[in-house]
Amino acid sequence: MKFFLLIIALPLAVTVAGCATTTTGSQRAAPTASAKLAAGDGAPRGEAVVTQDADGLRVVVKAQGLTPGTHAVHIHTTGQCVGPDFTSAGGHWNPTARKHGKDNPMGMHMGDMPNMLAGPDGSGQIEYQIKGGTISGGATPLLDADGAAVVIHAQADDNKSDPAGNAGGRVACGVLNAQ
Repeated sequence: MKFFLLIIALPLAVTVAGCATTTTGSQRAAPTASAKLAAGDGAPRGEAVVTQDADGLRVVVKAQGLTPGTHAVHIHTTGQCVGPDFTSAGGHWNPTARKHGKDNPMGMHMGDMPNMLAGPDGSGQIEYQIKGGTISGGATPLLDADGAAVVIHAQADDNKSDPAGNAGGRVACGVLNAQ
C-alpha cells in the first residue's frame, strides 16, 4: 500500500512543485500593446511597443526607412491607419483635455512624445514614459472603444503649437493591439 501511495504521490508532488515554481517564481505579465508601423504605401517602417508599469506607460518606438532628420512621434486617438495620409488616426491621444506640447503652459496631450532623430540610414528610436496612462481601464485608457495608433510625422514637433506642433504630414502609422 505504501508503494502504491508513493507512485501516486510522487507525480502529484512534482506537478504541484512545478506549478508553484511557475506562479511563485514569476510575476504576472505587464499589460502591453504593440503596433507594426508602415508607410502610406504599406512599406514597413518599424514597430512600437507600449508596456504598462507602476508609473504609467513605457513607449518604445523603433523606426526604419525614414528621411534622415528629426520626426515627431505621437500616439493618436483612433486605431485606424488608412494610407496614404493616415488622417484616419485622428488627433493626438488627449484624455485629460489639455493643449499640445511640453512647452505649452496649458499642455500637454498624453500622446505627445519627444522627437525622434533618424540617422543617415533612416533609422531611429525613442523611449518615453507617459505618466498615469493605462493600456485599458482607469481614467486614461489608451485602448478605448476606437483604439489608438502610433504616428510618425514628416517633421519635428515644435512642442508648443496646438493642436499638433507643426509636425507636418504623417509618414508612418501603426494600430496598437493589446497583447
